[in-house]
Amino acid sequence: MTLIAFDFDGTLSDSEMTVLLGERAGVADEMARITERAMNDEIGYAESLRDRADLLADLSDAEAAAAFDEVRLRPGAGAVIDDLRAAGHHVAILTGGFDRGVAAALSAADTAVDTVVANELPVADEALTGEVTGPLIEGTKDDALASLAADLGTTVDEAVAVGDGANDLPMLEVAGLAVGYDPKPAVAPACDTVVTDVDELAATLRGEALFE
Repeated sequence: MTLIAFDFDGTLSDSEMTVLLGERAGVADEMARITERAMNDEIGYAESLRDRADLLADLSDAEAAAAFDEVRLRPGAGAVIDDLRAAGHHVAILTGGFDRGVAAALSAADTAVDTVVANELPVADEALTGEVTGPLIEGTKDDALASLAADLGTTVDEAVAVGDGANDLPMLEVAGLAVGYDPKPAVAPACDTVVTDVDELAATLRGEALFE
């Protein structure tokens, strides 16, 4: 059994949750600028996430739900997840994105993972509060990976991490195998191998005998 940890936005999914939410709130351009700066390691991830959540204050929960329902996995990603789990591996999603979007995408693809570590956008009076809570605001993905590995009786040296952005760097740097999914320029040097689509991802994992 191998622990395989995926980032979500930009990796398993090409749907950027905060952009979808921002479109509903009329702040998509501001969201995109903040996201890009964070993914290129120009500003801290926690700061960027709080700034983006603040832009969503007072968005109705109904509109938020509609945005989350638009989140989708990349074509073929669900099959990769299913094959890994069928081979007996533990598949995790470690994302600074939001649990509701992850859940919607997995449901739409009729697939599931073993563990999701994600953040949340609190709701009060049927609207987003503009706050964000969760383990991956100040916490980093290397800590989340190490904690999950310990729970499973394994180590990060035996884990596989797949990601694309600056907030994935901590887990990519400690994982036994670091796979960059079309990674940002600041991230590529930390990757053992780079893929540009789901077919290449599947081939890389198959080459590591993870589907056997």
